[in-house]
Amino acid sequence: MFTRPPRLSKRSRSRKSDRKTRNFRPLQPLRIWSLFSMTLLGAGLVVGSVTAYGLWRTGDQFMDGVQLMFTPKPPEDKVDTRTLVVNQVQGASELTTAIFSMEAVVPTESNRTVGNYVIGQTNLLYVAHGEVRAGIDLSALTEENIEVVDGAGELPPRLTVTLPAPKILDSKLDVSRSKVYDYSRGFLNLGPDRAPELQTLAQQEALKRIREGACDEGILNMASERAEVTIRQLLNPLGYDDLTVKVTAPEGCS
Repeated sequence: MFTRPPRLSKRSRSRKSDRKTRNFRPLQPLRIWSLFSMTLLGAGLVVGSVTAYGLWRTGDQFMDGVQLMFTPKPPEDKVDTRTLVVNQVQGASELTTAIFSMEAVVPTESNRTVGNYVIGQTNLLYVAHGEVRAGIDLSALTEENIEVVDGAGELPPRLTVTLPAPKILDSKLDVSRSKVYDYSRGFLNLGPDRAPELQTLAQQEALKRIREGACDEGILNMASERAEVTIRQLLNPLGYDDLTVKVTAPEGCS
């Protein structure tokens, strides 16, 4: 015969529930923090041990590896070599590589005539000192004048620069050293008084002769040879073992 268990009163059930509540003790915050601290301490000891062992075994190499591990790789920068060469060379603007100095003695005259007869003559003798500069106008250099070939295999990279043709950049008289050596209006000063005009004419002729003398002496060839050496010295810091500098041949000297 089935017997129903005795029914607990409300007070008995309440006492039983209180005992269960007292037996359950949740983890205290201090204990949680203690466990977390011990975990961190253990991890730190492991990392420290590994670091100490690495230093003992490899020394600076280990530290370099650690630093490389946590250092982001820098972006790879690329430079257009042709543009770099053009900018570096153009910075010199006009490159004067040859200077020619010369002295010229120029006689000039002016006649006073009546009909077809000369009744008076004026003579002016001018001694001129002049200078001619020759070189290369580097502002005319473009990227088309630059050839860059990357090395293949054991061959070094090659850089070839073709310079514009040399030319006369400037010619002038040294007025401080030039002078009128003699001026005469002839017998009874019958010659015309044209000293300023004759001096200007003498200066123009002297400058022309000095330029012609510079061309005859091969000033453009000299400028070409020196320009090759100068540009080579300017580009050597770029690090090309195979560096070729060419100069375009001049068409003429004028």
